[in-house]
Amino acid sequence: MLDIDPPKIGHSLPKALSIAEVEQLLELPEKRTPLILRDYAMLHLLYATGLRVSELVRLPVQACNMTSCHLRVLGKGNKERLVPFGEVARERIDDYLDRGRPQLVKKKSCPFLFLNNRGGAMTRNRFWQIINGIAIHAGTKHRISPHVLRHSFATHLLAGGADLRAVQMMLGHADISTTQIYTKIETARLKSIHQRFHPRG
Repeated sequence: MLDIDPPKIGHSLPKALSIAEVEQLLELPEKRTPLILRDYAMLHLLYATGLRVSELVRLPVQACNMTSCHLRVLGKGNKERLVPFGEVARERIDDYLDRGRPQLVKKKSCPFLFLNNRGGAMTRNRFWQIINGIAIHAGTKHRISPHVLRHSFATHLLAGGADLRAVQMMLGHADISTTQIYTKIETARLKSIHQRFHPRG
């Protein structure tokens, strides 16, 4: 019989928002300036696709197919993948493309979908600041980062019955073991529910 060491426990499980918390975060305010339209288009697309923040801020306009609702993403190791997004995200992007981005474009054109207030490319740090500001405004209890929404995307898909391999492809993970951590999150959640509500939990 083989003597196999148990897997090492690495970092703590990533935190994921509940669906209600995500909906609270994504609720579009009444005031809709070009920057607000951009910020919420980015948020919706991030949760709809699970992109890495580096992929989101450097996403070219031409990589976004609004007809078939998918992105052509160049990820780690220059590996390309197709990632679908839903109707709600499409509406937010359409709104930004119609009424937001044209107001941000300056004389020097920028190929990226999401522009800063000077018409250039967004940065990861700036988007991190934006997402935190939105979370505070929405009254979210947890600290939010782009990675938290990526984790939430994967966790909610798997909780809804999505295939692990499909989630791996959408996230752009080279190794499926990286994606399997999200199954542990769901197991941990179910165990917590069992302990709270079962008479002998």
